[in-house]
Amino acid sequence: MGRDGDLERISRLLDAPDSNGALLVSGEAGVGKSAVLDVVAETAAAAGSFVLRAGGVQFEADISYSTLNQALLPLRDGMVHLDGTHRAAVRVALGLSGGRPPERAVLFDAIMVLLRQTAEDSPVLIVVDDLPWVDRASAAALTFVARQLSSTGVGFLGSFRTGTVGFFENDGLPVHVLPPLDRASAAHLSKARFPGLAGQVRRRLLDAAQGNPLALLELPKELGADQSASLGVLPPVLALSDRLQSLYTSRVHNLPATTQQLLLLAALEGSGDLDVLAVAACEMLGRDALETLTSAEHDQLVQLNRDSRRLTFRHPLIRSAVFESSTSTRRRAAHLALAHALSDKPETRAWHLGEATLKPEESVAALLEDAAHRILGRGDAVAAVAALTRAADLSPRGPDRARRLTEAAYLGAEATGTLHNVHDLLEEAQRADADGGRSLHAAAAAVQLLLNSDGDITTAHHLLVGAIRQGTHGYDAHDAALTDALHLLLLVCFFAGREELWPAFHETLALLRPEPPALLSIASETFADPARTREMTLLMLDRILDEAGTEDDPAWLIRMGTVSIFTDRLALLRDTSWRLVGEGRDGGPVRRHLGGLMHLCLDDYVTGRWDEVVQLADEGLEACSRSGYTFDTWYYWYCKGLVVASRGDARTAGELADLMTGWAAPRGLRATLRCADHVRAVACAASGDFAQALRHTEAISPAGRLAPYVPQALWVFFDLVESAVRANRRADAVAHVDALRQAGVRGISSRLALLVGGATALVREDDEEAAQLFRATLAEQDARLWPFDMARVQLAYGERLRRARAAVESKGPLMEALRTFQRLGALPWAERASNELRAAGHAMHGEDHGGGALTPQEREIAKLAAGGLTNKQIAERLYISHRTVGAHLYQIYPKLGITSRVALQDALAALENTERNP
Repeated sequence: MGRDGDLERISRLLDAPDSNGALLVSGEAGVGKSAVLDVVAETAAAAGSFVLRAGGVQFEADISYSTLNQALLPLRDGMVHLDGTHRAAVRVALGLSGGRPPERAVLFDAIMVLLRQTAEDSPVLIVVDDLPWVDRASAAALTFVARQLSSTGVGFLGSFRTGTVGFFENDGLPVHVLPPLDRASAAHLSKARFPGLAGQVRRRLLDAAQGNPLALLELPKELGADQSASLGVLPPVLALSDRLQSLYTSRVHNLPATTQQLLLLAALEGSGDLDVLAVAACEMLGRDALETLTSAEHDQLVQLNRDSRRLTFRHPLIRSAVFESSTSTRRRAAHLALAHALSDKPETRAWHLGEATLKPEESVAALLEDAAHRILGRGDAVAAVAALTRAADLSPRGPDRARRLTEAAYLGAEATGTLHNVHDLLEEAQRADADGGRSLHAAAAAVQLLLNSDGDITTAHHLLVGAIRQGTHGYDAHDAALTDALHLLLLVCFFAGREELWPAFHETLALLRPEPPALLSIASETFADPARTREMTLLMLDRILDEAGTEDDPAWLIRMGTVSIFTDRLALLRDTSWRLVGEGRDGGPVRRHLGGLMHLCLDDYVTGRWDEVVQLADEGLEACSRSGYTFDTWYYWYCKGLVVASRGDARTAGELADLMTGWAAPRGLRATLRCADHVRAVACAASGDFAQALRHTEAISPAGRLAPYVPQALWVFFDLVESAVRANRRADAVAHVDALRQAGVRGISSRLALLVGGATALVREDDEEAAQLFRATLAEQDARLWPFDMARVQLAYGERLRRARAAVESKGPLMEALRTFQRLGALPWAERASNELRAAGHAMHGEDHGGGALTPQEREIAKLAAGGLTNKQIAERLYISHRTVGAHLYQIYPKLGITSRVALQDALAALENTERNP
């Protein structure tokens, strides 16, 4: 009643031509969201649609894919038409078969294929009630599905209670807010259901209900006959949420005791599977007793679907009331019975046993710990922390309790992003066992806290090394806590950037038995001191990278990226990095999100995706601020600094470098200080201040020497050599090229080979010899993978040819360099290339300034910017993001041959004049 307008609007929104096929319904508790979804589902089914129903369940929020199982189980028969990979992914996720947890991308694609196949026979409507209670894994899948439905024949309708949050991402999806019933509709409903109420009583109830249908239907049931007839005193106006809860509780108490116990089993089990409830009832009551649920069904507390063998509560408050009305003793008995019924589901069984156990019990704690490790194996660190914490609660011995608490603390710090809980967990572990506070996991968690506060890196190093040396691991290479600690020590040594801190890492690595893990061995060269990486190590790295696509462990993937940074192999991990970023955006572990962003930013810079660097760096900075992982902030300052420095924005580059320096210096982070010098060196080289560029590169590694344990030396050697040549320090440039040759740097990657070849050609005194070297270097097959570096070598080649009076020959490399610089927005280098072309006598036409005409959207953005609008104002006017506006402006400037916003008006006027008078 009173919902005709809402139903019409919902139908119109779902069926609109410009709709993406998804709609959410929100409203307060009891406002009728479930009833509206029921009507829409029934109407769709009557019209021939295949309707898939599911609902979030509070007590299943920690069980992966439980809601997805409800929604997709009716499509089980259609799964046979999927290809093997997709079929396996769906079946494993839904618990229909065993196997390794599927990759999200594969699973999500499989779901979409399954839905499209079903929609070929009839339209499909997915209806999901109570989205805030949907488990994390299902929420990620449904979030993806809801955004991919345009023109598929599949619709999505979900509901959530106003003010609640969950794992499902509502952003960007249309929402219909279901309001309370208007006074007339509320009165009509009340009269239809309770015709005997006196007028005065009805008015009081309408005031109390305030248009909430659930309250309108429930409040009268609490009135006695005298009160209904206005012969007795009515209760005062009720606070809706609290009173409705108590009303449900009283209704539950009026049911037979056996029915109450069955409802408690259903409330705790979550999915409403009647077969599971029957087994649990036999364990708890001695018989299945399912027939006693008819009284709850008759009282409209539950619905029983005997075809699908499912029980559903008519409202979430009923489930809560069942739980609240039970005693703790009955809850434990119900959990124990469910553990018996779910013996084939070890993780769920362990959780129920944990809830059923009152006193510490090692056998249950061990099951929970084992479940936590299995959960962690499929990448769900949040659920693993919860299981470990409960295992700690049930641990009789202090050392076991401390061990589980410190592992939970470590996972909280390293993976989930819950730094605020880590300190409390460590303190609790210390109270449980004083020695446990010195465990490897405790030390690792403490180091994470230290790094993300004001602690210095030397203290972090001493803490971690001390814990490793005092550990009871026996240097077993298979000890997970030890290898985790060594990976963290690797990072600490890198951040510190001091040669004297590395021996502790290498000594420990050498003690591992039977042999160090491959990834740690590789990292000890490619990340610690990449200039001295052996050829056999690179071969080992390449073999592991070949298998990276089949790996699911997020921690392993991040570590794989770490060892690939300085060997220029991050491009091979882009898909996995994007997967981690996508999971982070869906609410996954923040540390993995940040790691994926870092690796994408670094690869984007060297492969010429500079606009994306800025966008992802901004995302990283926001995630750092939101999560408390402030330590990682400097990475994103660095990546943005490289882009703005390369594009000639010396002021912003300097500001970012100063931020890095001011933050890192008190903490002893020399790696960060060197990266700040890298930004400054690029900015100086861009502006032509080669003396200052040389000073900053030599602050990283002196001329003629590749400093040990200074990986950044591989990132600045070309700048050092070019700056030394231009600053009349040719001997230093030659010495540095000799150092590169002796170290075999060109064998590390094709990018470094390109830069070594360019640097070698720069120092050759004979012009012909230099030209031959340049040509050979630029002819290498993979040189074009690195556009900015290649363009810089082409520019150096063209400049050398022009100075050798080979003006005609100089045009080719200079024009190629110019086009690349313009595309990247590297305006200072583009200007250098243009100047060289002019000096060589090559006429410069309009296209040489811009690399193409303005698109209609670029022209509109340019006009608005020239008119004084900010990026945000332009974005609002054109319905695009402000970042997109900034990206377009970076393309517009070189096309117009300008370097700043202030020149836009004149440039556009000149362009229009040229177009009128070609």
